[in-house]
Amino acid sequence: MISHSRRHCVVELQALPGRIGQVRRIVSAQLRHWQLDPLIDRAALGVTELLSNVHRHAQPDKVCTVEIELRLGRLTVSVRDSDPRLPVLRQADTLETCGRGLALVEAVSEAWGVRPQPDGPGKVVWFSLRAAPAPAAPAATVRIGVNKPVREAARPVLAAVDARAGRDSVPVAHP
Repeated sequence: MISHSRRHCVVELQALPGRIGQVRRIVSAQLRHWQLDPLIDRAALGVTELLSNVHRHAQPDKVCTVEIELRLGRLTVSVRDSDPRLPVLRQADTLETCGRGLALVEAVSEAWGVRPQPDGPGKVVWFSLRAAPAPAAPAATVRIGVNKPVREAARPVLAAVDARAGRDSVPVAHP
């Protein structure tokens, strides 16, 4: 189930590999809608790591809720599951193939944490990012030299390929 308001989006799912990719795309689309394009890569990576941890570790099932919220200039992404065991950030050895999920979340976020569910078994793991909207496109067409009339048509510039010099094109002359 997906629900969202202007600055809040909630997705309930079972954290299976195919669903993790779908949620990643949902988070990316929501951030584009909120004009937070610069945060997409970090938020998508963070939510992927948190959902992968649910898939690997959450007992008794893989059911979880992903929540993204934009409030007071901060984007917070959280994943809630029913497993009461709290994750621990650890240093992975260089040859280990797993165990870096929370370290990645820590690296891409400005803050992160974990808390037990206040209303029952389980936990919430979250991270936050400072939200700065993507630069807006210009509202009007930009005109250069509006007050200067064009007296003659511009002459085309011819280009040729100089294979010996290793250049793609070289201006030749105006006809």
